Amino acid sequence: MTVLHDSPHAPVVDDEAEILNLYRAHLSKGRATLAELFGSHMEVASEGAWLTTSDGERFLNAGGYGVFIMGARHPIVMEEVERQLRTHPTATRILLEPTVARAAEALVSVLPTGLDRVHFALSGAEAVETGLKLARAGGFKRTVSMRGGYHGKTLGALSATAKEVYQAPFRPLIPDFQHLPFGDADALEAELKAHPGEVCVILEPVQGEGGVIIPPKGYLKRVEELVREYEGFLILDEVQSGFGRLGEWWGADLEGVVPDVLLAGKALGGGVMPVSAAIATRKAFRPFDKDPYVHTATFSGQPVLMAAVMGAVRAVKEERLVTRSMDLGARLLPRIAEVAHRNIPELVVDVRGQGLLIGVELVEAGLAGELLIELFNHGVVANHSMNGSSVIRFTPPAVLNDTDLDYLVNSFDLATRDLIKGAATMPEGGN
Repeated sequence: MTVLHDSPHAPVVDDEAEILNLYRAHLSKGRATLAELFGSHMEVASEGAWLTTSDGERFLNAGGYGVFIMGARHPIVMEEVERQLRTHPTATRILLEPTVARAAEALVSVLPTGLDRVHFALSGAEAVETGLKLARAGGFKRTVSMRGGYHGKTLGALSATAKEVYQAPFRPLIPDFQHLPFGDADALEAELKAHPGEVCVILEPVQGEGGVIIPPKGYLKRVEELVREYEGFLILDEVQSGFGRLGEWWGADLEGVVPDVLLAGKALGGGVMPVSAAIATRKAFRPFDKDPYVHTATFSGQPVLMAAVMGAVRAVKEERLVTRSMDLGARLLPRIAEVAHRNIPELVVDVRGQGLLIGVELVEAGLAGELLIELFNHGVVANHSMNGSSVIRFTPPAVLNDTDLDYLVNSFDLATRDLIKGAATMPEGGN
């Protein structure tokens, strides 16, 4: 199939086979192979909860790794970005520039009280690096992260991401990183007690890439109490869980936690621009306040990105998408669970979620991959979990209407029925 692009010159024709060859030649052979498993479709357009491929097929986007809490091309975000594109998209970073100041103000307005210093970046991993550097600059030389946690793949972030397959090719990593069981406050207390005043703790309120792992109630608050008791430093990685995804503005709000640094990303750019941020208390941010050049990046806080942040905050506020995320999640989770336990009771381990972050855990990773393909065959895009390979994740936007919701559940019903048919015909002990 082909798609024609508008151009003042001759139309450019994209062919799936040609694009696959370009992936293999210039990007990633593995990524091309993965695309072939999903029929080599090319996504060329998106709006709201839906994306369109080059052959005109439409898919409900319940994936995107948490980026699309307000759907694609939300009109409020697009309005802000287009205005900035027409006037001043990129700044010199020497003079005062108003959009970065207004974006920081808008972001701080929806954060826990006390978090009021912002460093903008582009990717979640960059935000993680910023948080880790603030901890090191503050004298916290040891870092504790949680098994199953995912914080990115740059060197510092990778040191915190406790996944052997990602770490092994790049050792030696940054020293003095310790990985503890997620949800085990006693193990954390022992580590903090052994090194008072030295430990930075980084964790997610809910582990997304770990497979939608929800900690015991009260765990997050207990972590905060222990960090304060033993004079540590707390970073909450909310790159995936934040900005309304869990049915609150932030996972921190679920238990009234105020970390030293909160990391935001993914949805922060409104599904239009790549933006992340590390937001800190004044005390934690002091090393960056003292020297504005100690941690910089050329595209940090550029006007067109900041316009997207302002649009994203506006959209979530004006359309009450945090509340909608909570309400939709409360409706969707039991329906997904009912279908899973009815259609594939022998294959499903658990269905769990918080807000619009929902995971379906299967008995093995291969089945999770098959279910993703079956979902795609029935018009839904979902995601696997990089640190929990037997778990598929639904991260749909909070702009779903009732018809969209029914479509998602019906597609899951059909996909699980096809999955069980495939499992029944699979040779014993084979793939």
